[in-house]
Amino acid sequence: MQSLPKVRQMISAKYYAIANQFIITTNDGEYFQSYQTLIAFRDNTGKVTLDRDNWDYSRTTGKYRNEFLREGIADTRKKIKSGEYALADLNSNRV
Repeated sequence: MQSLPKVRQMISAKYYAIANQFIITTNDGEYFQSYQTLIAFRDNTGKVTLDRDNWDYSRTTGKYRNEFLREGIADTRKKIKSGEYALADLNSNRV
């Protein structure tokens, strides 16, 4: 049985809710959303897909994307270049 997605705000190191930064948990994995835009998806096997147009949109988005992925931008770029991370349009099916 499919369960409904669960949305939670990201939490800072000082345990404050971070405005406009969300983790969405689905049956298939977790999304990172910054403001109204999906940035990254990690499926239940650990495979990561980044939004091809927005994965590196701003400094703020990058800061929280790094937290979601648990790595720095240099590692993310290497994984994109090697093909370990896929790029796709994560926002095309949005209402």
